[in-house]
Amino acid sequence: MPRLKKKFVLISLFVGLVGCSKAPALKVYSLNVPTVGTAQSNSYRSKSVKVTYPQSLREQMSQKMNFSYSSSDRGTYQNSEWSNDMSKLLQGTFIEVLDSAKLFKVVLSDTTTLKENYRLESNVFAFEHRVRGTQSYAFISIQFTLINADTGKLVKSRRFSYQEVTPSINAEGYANATNVALARLSKDLVGWLR
Repeated sequence: MPRLKKKFVLISLFVGLVGCSKAPALKVYSLNVPTVGTAQSNSYRSKSVKVTYPQSLREQMSQKMNFSYSSSDRGTYQNSEWSNDMSKLLQGTFIEVLDSAKLFKVVLSDTTTLKENYRLESNVFAFEHRVRGTQSYAFISIQFTLINADTGKLVKSRRFSYQEVTPSINAEGYANATNVALARLSKDLVGWLR
């Protein structure tokens, strides 16, 4: 019995020490809302637009920060993540960008029960940190579709793709490059909708 007790004490002590070892701190990154100027548009000035929750057919949209070393090799950063689910971050960013551009009378979230004149849907094809040999960049590819909500007909659709070199080959460099790419995308989105 004393031997069993001694073994139990040693195992408990080991588990306690392992449990107390300090894990690396989790770093959390967010998307900056890009600054876009006010855009004049006669077509939508008196209309409302509802920005739907971005969908993805290929990539999993979560708080995880994705990276890849080839077209078939994927992974996620273990000690770094986005501040919220990527679809929520993108939807919030697009709403703020369109609201500040003043293209529409009002910009709505798809959670509202208000009836909209137009609906802006988006499909994310890629949103990741790509490392290919010595090259490292943030890659974003999103297709936007503007739909007339009254008729259900397509107004227009376009896919935007950006590749921005990262200042460092880590999650922080990826987040910085992503914000630069997102600023480019936001400016182009407003110009396209105008």
